[in-house]
Amino acid sequence: MAKQASSRSSGVRGSRTGRPIMALLDLLGRRWSLRILWELRDAPLTSRALRTACDEASPTVLQARLSELREAGFVGLGEAGGYGLTPLGRDLCETFMPLHKFAERWRK
Repeated sequence: MAKQASSRSSGVRGSRTGRPIMALLDLLGRRWSLRILWELRDAPLTSRALRTACDEASPTVLQARLSELREAGFVGLGEAGGYGLTPLGRDLCETFMPLHKFAERWRK
């Protein structure tokens, strides 16, 4: 018999319900989160290069989002001192590619 999930199971950060999808949407809905992931999709960037790529986002907000994305396991520190996507972060970005392709068709 399948084990039922306990309603008292450990919560997911950003969600009072403990539902991972709600926590993920909360994180990705924060200002600059998606943009940071998008800008890191091809290659790691230094803090300065990432800030430039993000249209001069506030350094304070950018660092806060980077900390949250690192804690969530999507972004890591690169060997050269910049930030890059983790395997989990690359998987997330790949998940968004069909939406990106749809948006490109929609825009035309």
